[in-house]
Amino acid sequence: MISRTQTTFAPPVMEARRWLDGVTFPEDRPLINVSQAAPIDPPPAPLREAMAEALHQPDTHLYGPVLGLPALREELARQWADHYDGNVRPEQIAITAGCNQAFAAAITAIANEGDEVILPTPWYFNHKMWLDMAGLVSVPLPTDAHLIPQANVAEALITPRTRAMALVTPNNPGGVEYPAETLDAFADLARRHGIKLIVDETYRDFDSRPTPPHHLVQTDNWDDTLIQLYSFSKAYRLTGHRVGALIAAPSLLAEVEKFLDTVAICPPQLGQRAALWGLQNLGQWLAGERDEILDRRAAIQDAMPLLESKGWQLLGLGAYFAYLRHPFAESAATLAPKLVTEAGILALPGTMFMPETDPAGAQQFRIAFANVDRAGIDQLFQRLAGLDWPLAAPAPPA
Repeated sequence: MISRTQTTFAPPVMEARRWLDGVTFPEDRPLINVSQAAPIDPPPAPLREAMAEALHQPDTHLYGPVLGLPALREELARQWADHYDGNVRPEQIAITAGCNQAFAAAITAIANEGDEVILPTPWYFNHKMWLDMAGLVSVPLPTDAHLIPQANVAEALITPRTRAMALVTPNNPGGVEYPAETLDAFADLARRHGIKLIVDETYRDFDSRPTPPHHLVQTDNWDDTLIQLYSFSKAYRLTGHRVGALIAAPSLLAEVEKFLDTVAICPPQLGQRAALWGLQNLGQWLAGERDEILDRRAAIQDAMPLLESKGWQLLGLGAYFAYLRHPFAESAATLAPKLVTEAGILALPGTMFMPETDPAGAQQFRIAFANVDRAGIDQLFQRLAGLDWPLAAPAPPA
């Protein structure tokens, strides 16, 4: 017998960390870790002080409402409506123990075993893992040369078993920000076929564009089709406190509540109080965080000519990620552990974000740069440019 967990692969970030076992790095060449998109710095001091005060509140240590603290749902609904210039009500908000749980809850509420969900490739591996473990079929949707999915291509993949299309913007792993027209086209497609459009916006706070980045919640009855996902982890450095959100129709949240009550009973209370305090008090601080991430994005653009001269190609860039095509003969899956020992770089190969049947992943790497400043980005690119591995044969002429 094969269990549900045996139907999917090992967690990629944990697998990559094992490549560090037994490896030492000299002081003058420390490890550059670009494997995970999670801030390593603690929350800002004022937020930590607010969290310390929350520990003295008796309710912090008790079960709370399954769908989250009412005050947090209300504040997020207000700010979500402001951000998107749309209509969002507290009863359309559920708070979850992280954004991954929001995705799992949404899928469980809309799909049965054997149903299909369309995922653009390269895909976010945890989405693929949950669909595997839920007994669903992940239908790969190839993206264009700019890593943007196209609705007309997706339409050809829809079958009677299709229940949803799941997009991530700004994208993980590709970094690209999906144009508003792309999201409109997918929303129209989902509406015409009576399926859900799931839009994971974990990295929306680091989008380079002015708000609103899309118009999906400005339409009447948007929640008939749209499910949005969000994470407080990246915005307020609350990764260890597991706070996310799911924005959808109240009728769907009634089904989501069953899942959340069974899995976690309620989201972590301390994390919810921290998220609420952050929403109410850290707007200016978060704007500064966004500026820093955008500066690091600019640093990668500035440094790319060095890698391009060595045959590398930048496929996507934005939010926390750069997605690169390497020029070497061996697969990225083979080269990634060698990067650790030979260059002091921990990065994830594109094979972790692609179906096994898609050879493109073997030529790709994801660079998560949220914890690497300009100086670190310069060092990273110098090390990558210095690799002297055998190059792939030139592509034959078309």
